[in-house]
Amino acid sequence: MNIHEYQAKQLFVNYNIPVPMGYAAWNAEEAKQQAQRLGGDAWMAKAQVHAGGRGKAGGVLMAKSLDEVMDITHRLIGTQLVTHQTGASGQPIHSVLIEKTTAIKKELYLSLVIDRALARITVIASSAGGMDIEEVAAQTPEKIIRCRINPLVGIGAYQCREIAFVLGLDANQRKQLTSLLFSLYRLFIDKDLSLVEINPLIITEQGNLLALDAKINLDDNALYRHTDLSALYDPTQEDEKEQKARQFDLNYVTLDGNIACMVNGAGLAMATMDVIKMRGGEPANFLDVGGGTTAEKVTEAFKIILSDQKVQAILVNIFGGIVRCDLIAEGVIHAIKETGTQLPVVVRLEGTHVDKGKALLKESGLSVIPADDLDDAAKKAVLAVKG
Repeated sequence: MNIHEYQAKQLFVNYNIPVPMGYAAWNAEEAKQQAQRLGGDAWMAKAQVHAGGRGKAGGVLMAKSLDEVMDITHRLIGTQLVTHQTGASGQPIHSVLIEKTTAIKKELYLSLVIDRALARITVIASSAGGMDIEEVAAQTPEKIIRCRINPLVGIGAYQCREIAFVLGLDANQRKQLTSLLFSLYRLFIDKDLSLVEINPLIITEQGNLLALDAKINLDDNALYRHTDLSALYDPTQEDEKEQKARQFDLNYVTLDGNIACMVNGAGLAMATMDVIKMRGGEPANFLDVGGGTTAEKVTEAFKIILSDQKVQAILVNIFGGIVRCDLIAEGVIHAIKETGTQLPVVVRLEGTHVDKGKALLKESGLSVIPADDLDDAAKKAVLAVKG
C-alpha cells in the first residue's frame, strides 16, 4: 500500500528524520492559511498523488505570493496529474502539500528496499539525487552504492560511514547520515515497510541533510498490525478495477493488452503472460484468483475482466491443486451465463478432478474453447483475437 508524501513525512517526523516544515491543504483557501502559518515569502505547492515524476509533470510549483499559492492550488486540485508512472489517464489530485522553500546546495538519493533474492533490507544511495534512479542505474551505475543489512544485527555504523564517504559528505554530514539511516531502518522494521525512498535527500546551504521528498510503501500482508496506517489507504489513487479486485481478495493489475488472463497462483500467472507474448499476443492483465478460489470469486473476476474495454479474449489457466477443476468449471459456466459475455473464452484445466471439469464445460452448451496445455491455450487465445 502506498501513502501520500505528507503522510510519509509525518512518519519521518515521528522518527526524528528532518523534513521541511509543511502542511496539507484540500482547497485554495486552506492552502493560503497553511502558507500564512508557515510564514516567509515563497512556498512550494506539491500535488499529492501516488506517483513519481510530479515535478516534471507540473505537479510541483513555486509560489511567490499568497495569491499565487491559491491560484496554483486551485489549478491543481480536481485535475488528473499525468506522469511517466501513471499512464495516460493520470491520477486525481485531491490535496496539495504546502512547504517552505529550501536553498539546495546538493541533491542525493537514498532508499531502503527489500532485496528478495538475498532476504535482506538493502540501502541504495547515490550522489545523483533528483533523477529517476532507474535512469541513473542504466547510464551511470558507478554512482550507485548498495549496502545489504544483516537482519540479525541491523544496520551498522560502519555501513553508514561507508555510504557517507561514497556520497562525499563531510564529518558533520556523516554524523547526520548515520543518525538518519538508523532512524530509517527503525521505521522500516517497526512499520513493516517494503520501500522507503528519499529523492532528493538534500544538503542545504547550511550544510545539513534534509528529506525534501518522501515515498513509503507498506507491506499489505502486515497491515493488520498497523490499523493506524491502513486508515491512510486512498482508494482514489488506484485503478478502479484493481480497487474492486481488492474487495474480493483478488490480485489484479491492469496491463495494456487485449487478452485477459485468469489464473490461480502468481507464478503461473506470470508464466501465462510470458507464453501469450511468445505467441504474439499481449496480456490485458495480471489476475491471480488464489489457491482457494470459489465459483463466486471466479464470477467477480470475470466481471472485473469485462469492465476493461480493451479485452477481446479471455484465457483461463487453472492448475487444480488446492482448488478442484470441477469447481472452477462451474464458476466459469456461471460467470459466462451471468455476464452474458460474447468474447471467446479459452480454458485450460489441469489437476484435481480435471476430467469432471472438462466434462462440465463440454456439456454446458457454451462456446468455451478447450485447450490441452498452456502453449495450446495461448495460441488459441491469440488466434481468437486475430481471427
